[in-house]
Amino acid sequence: MKGKKRERIIRVLLTHPDQTLTKYRIAKEAECSHVWVLKYLHKLEQKKLVHNTDITDVKGLFLHWLEINTIPVSRQYNIQQPLDLLEDIELKYALTTYYAESLMQDYLFPSRVDIYIEKNDLPHWHTMLTEHGLAGKGNVQLLADDHHVFYANKTMQGYNTVSIPQLILDLLREEGVAQEAAYMLMEKNYHATVR
Repeated sequence: MKGKKRERIIRVLLTHPDQTLTKYRIAKEAECSHVWVLKYLHKLEQKKLVHNTDITDVKGLFLHWLEINTIPVSRQYNIQQPLDLLEDIELKYALTTYYAESLMQDYLFPSRVDIYIEKNDLPHWHTMLTEHGLAGKGNVQLLADDHHVFYANKTMQGYNTVSIPQLILDLLREEGVAQEAAYMLMEKNYHATVR
Protein backbone atom coordinates (compact mmCIF):
# COMPACT_ATOMS: atom_id res chain seq x y z
CA MET A 1 0.00 0.00 0.00
CA LYS A 2 2.99 2.30 0.58
CA GLY A 3 3.62 2.58 -3.18
CA LYS A 4 -0.03 3.30 -3.92
CA LYS A 5 -0.09 6.11 -1.32
CA ARG A 6 2.91 7.72 -3.00
CA GLU A 7 1.21 7.40 -6.38
CA ARG A 8 -1.98 8.95 -5.02
CA ILE A 9 -0.08 11.97 -3.71
CA ILE A 10 1.66 12.48 -7.05
CA ARG A 11 -1.64 12.05 -8.93
CA VAL A 12 -3.28 14.74 -6.76
CA LEU A 13 -0.36 17.15 -7.21
CA LEU A 14 -0.33 16.71 -10.99
CA THR A 15 -4.12 16.99 -11.25
CA HIS A 16 -4.02 20.42 -9.59
CA PRO A 17 -0.77 21.98 -10.90
CA ASP A 18 -2.00 25.58 -10.92
CA GLN A 19 -3.56 25.48 -7.48
CA THR A 20 -1.71 25.76 -4.24
CA LEU A 21 -3.18 22.86 -2.34
CA THR A 22 -2.68 22.66 1.38
CA LYS A 23 -0.99 19.56 2.71
CA TYR A 24 -4.19 18.76 4.55
CA ARG A 25 -6.17 18.96 1.28
CA ILE A 26 -3.64 16.70 -0.48
CA ALA A 27 -4.02 14.16 2.34
CA LYS A 28 -7.80 14.25 1.98
CA GLU A 29 -7.75 13.94 -1.82
CA ALA A 30 -5.12 11.17 -1.73
CA GLU A 31 -6.90 9.33 1.08
CA CYS A 32 -3.70 9.28 3.13
CA SER A 33 -2.79 10.47 6.60
CA HIS A 34 -1.51 14.02 6.99
CA VAL A 35 1.73 12.67 8.48
CA TRP A 36 2.30 10.42 5.47
CA VAL A 37 1.82 13.38 3.09
CA LEU A 38 4.27 15.54 5.07
CA LYS A 39 6.95 12.84 4.95
CA TYR A 40 6.51 12.11 1.26
CA LEU A 41 6.40 15.76 0.21
CA HIS A 42 9.65 16.22 2.13
CA LYS A 43 11.22 13.40 0.08
CA LEU A 44 9.95 14.95 -3.15
CA GLU A 45 11.35 18.30 -2.05
CA GLN A 46 14.76 16.71 -1.43
CA LYS A 47 14.65 15.43 -5.02
CA LYS A 48 13.84 19.01 -6.14
CA LEU A 49 10.55 17.90 -7.70
CA VAL A 50 8.35 20.08 -5.49
CA HIS A 51 8.70 23.07 -3.20
CA ASN A 52 6.17 22.89 -0.40
CA THR A 53 3.13 21.79 -2.46
CA ASP A 54 4.14 23.44 -5.75
CA ILE A 55 5.58 21.31 -8.54
CA THR A 56 9.01 22.57 -9.58
CA ASP A 57 9.90 19.83 -12.11
CA VAL A 58 6.89 18.42 -13.97
CA LYS A 59 8.87 16.05 -16.18
CA GLY A 60 10.96 14.90 -13.22
CA LEU A 61 7.85 14.22 -11.16
CA PHE A 62 6.34 12.12 -13.96
CA LEU A 63 9.58 10.16 -14.37
CA HIS A 64 9.72 9.59 -10.60
CA TRP A 65 6.12 8.35 -10.70
CA LEU A 66 7.06 6.01 -13.55
CA GLU A 67 9.90 4.59 -11.42
CA ILE A 68 7.69 3.84 -8.40
CA ASN A 69 4.61 2.79 -10.38
CA THR A 70 3.53 -0.81 -10.08
CA ILE A 71 2.08 -2.47 -13.16
CA PRO A 72 -1.62 -3.23 -12.62
CA VAL A 73 -3.09 -6.71 -12.85
CA SER A 74 -4.22 -7.21 -16.45
CA ARG A 75 -6.19 -9.59 -18.68
CA GLN A 76 -6.50 -9.48 -22.45
CA TYR A 77 -9.38 -10.26 -24.79
CA ASN A 78 -10.06 -10.18 -28.51
CA ILE A 79 -13.33 -8.32 -29.13
CA GLN A 80 -14.87 -6.92 -32.30
CA GLN A 81 -16.14 -3.34 -31.82
CA PRO A 82 -15.08 -3.18 -28.12
CA LEU A 83 -16.22 0.40 -27.60
CA ASP A 84 -19.80 -0.63 -28.40
CA LEU A 85 -19.79 -2.63 -25.14
CA LEU A 86 -19.10 0.55 -23.16
CA GLU A 87 -22.11 2.48 -24.43
CA ASP A 88 -24.67 1.28 -21.89
CA ILE A 89 -22.43 -0.32 -19.29
CA GLU A 90 -23.17 0.27 -15.62
CA LEU A 91 -19.77 -0.95 -14.37
CA LYS A 92 -17.17 1.65 -13.46
CA TYR A 93 -14.39 2.02 -16.05
CA ALA A 94 -11.89 4.48 -17.49
CA LEU A 95 -10.17 4.26 -20.87
CA THR A 96 -6.44 4.91 -20.95
CA THR A 97 -3.46 4.81 -23.37
CA TYR A 98 -4.28 4.75 -27.10
CA TYR A 99 -8.05 5.29 -27.13
CA ALA A 100 -8.01 7.86 -24.32
CA GLU A 101 -5.19 9.71 -26.05
CA SER A 102 -7.04 9.67 -29.38
CA LEU A 103 -10.09 11.18 -27.65
CA MET A 104 -8.05 13.92 -25.96
CA GLN A 105 -5.33 14.70 -28.46
CA ASP A 106 -5.80 12.52 -31.57
CA TYR A 107 -2.11 11.79 -32.21
CA LEU A 108 -1.91 8.00 -31.82
CA PHE A 109 -3.67 5.30 -33.78
CA PRO A 110 -5.98 3.59 -31.26
CA SER A 111 -4.64 0.06 -31.76
CA ARG A 112 -5.61 -1.35 -28.36
CA VAL A 113 -8.37 -0.57 -25.88
CA ASP A 114 -6.96 -0.38 -22.34
CA ILE A 115 -9.61 -0.10 -19.65
CA TYR A 116 -9.13 0.46 -15.92
CA ILE A 117 -11.74 -1.36 -13.90
CA GLU A 118 -12.39 -1.95 -10.22
CA LYS A 119 -10.78 -5.17 -8.99
CA ASN A 120 -14.06 -6.54 -7.62
CA ASP A 121 -15.69 -6.14 -11.03
CA LEU A 122 -13.19 -8.36 -12.86
CA PRO A 123 -15.50 -11.45 -12.88
CA HIS A 124 -18.36 -9.36 -14.36
CA TRP A 125 -16.10 -7.93 -17.06
CA HIS A 126 -14.69 -11.38 -17.85
CA THR A 127 -18.17 -12.82 -18.31
CA MET A 128 -19.30 -9.92 -20.50
CA LEU A 129 -16.18 -9.91 -22.68
CA THR A 130 -16.10 -13.69 -23.20
CA GLU A 131 -19.75 -13.51 -24.30
CA HIS A 132 -18.70 -11.07 -27.06
CA GLY A 133 -15.24 -12.39 -27.88
CA LEU A 134 -12.33 -14.53 -26.78
CA ALA A 135 -10.01 -14.49 -23.77
CA GLY A 136 -6.29 -14.29 -24.52
CA LYS A 137 -3.96 -11.91 -26.32
CA GLY A 138 -6.05 -9.39 -28.17
CA ASN A 139 -7.14 -5.81 -28.71
CA VAL A 140 -8.71 -5.22 -25.27
CA GLN A 141 -6.82 -5.12 -22.01
CA LEU A 142 -8.47 -4.84 -18.61
CA LEU A 143 -6.38 -3.19 -15.90
CA ALA A 144 -7.37 -3.75 -12.27
CA ASP A 145 -5.59 -1.28 -9.98
CA ASP A 146 -6.03 0.93 -6.94
CA HIS A 147 -9.41 2.71 -7.05
CA HIS A 148 -7.59 6.06 -7.01
CA VAL A 149 -6.84 5.68 -10.76
CA PHE A 150 -10.42 6.93 -11.16
CA TYR A 151 -9.51 10.23 -9.43
CA ALA A 152 -10.45 13.25 -11.57
CA ASN A 153 -11.58 11.13 -14.52
CA LYS A 154 -13.00 12.82 -17.57
CA THR A 155 -15.82 12.11 -19.99
CA MET A 156 -14.78 12.53 -23.61
CA GLN A 157 -17.21 11.97 -26.50
CA GLY A 158 -19.41 9.87 -24.22
CA TYR A 159 -16.63 7.64 -22.84
CA ASN A 160 -15.01 7.71 -19.40
CA THR A 161 -11.28 8.30 -19.54
CA VAL A 162 -8.56 8.56 -16.93
CA SER A 163 -7.29 11.96 -15.80
CA ILE A 164 -4.60 13.66 -17.88
CA PRO A 165 -1.81 12.84 -15.36
CA GLN A 166 -2.80 9.16 -15.30
CA LEU A 167 -2.92 9.07 -19.10
CA ILE A 168 0.54 10.62 -19.36
CA LEU A 169 1.94 8.04 -16.94
CA ASP A 170 0.33 5.15 -18.83
CA LEU A 171 1.65 6.44 -22.17
CA LEU A 172 5.16 6.82 -20.72
CA ARG A 173 4.97 3.18 -19.61
CA GLU A 174 4.13 2.14 -23.21
CA GLU A 175 7.32 3.67 -24.65
CA GLY A 176 7.95 4.43 -28.35
CA VAL A 177 5.53 6.75 -30.12
CA ALA A 178 3.25 6.64 -27.06
CA GLN A 179 5.99 8.49 -25.15
CA GLU A 180 5.93 11.22 -27.81
CA ALA A 181 2.21 11.60 -27.18
CA ALA A 182 2.85 11.72 -23.42
CA TYR A 183 5.36 14.55 -23.78
CA MET A 184 2.97 16.43 -26.10
CA LEU A 185 0.25 16.17 -23.44
CA MET A 186 2.75 17.28 -20.80
CA GLU A 187 3.68 20.39 -22.80
CA LYS A 188 0.05 21.20 -23.56
CA ASN A 189 -1.28 20.74 -20.03
CA TYR A 190 1.63 21.84 -17.86
CA HIS A 191 3.28 24.44 -20.07
CA ALA A 192 6.45 22.53 -19.30
CA THR A 193 9.55 22.47 -21.41
CA VAL A 194 10.15 18.80 -22.01
CA ARG A 195 12.98 17.59 -24.18
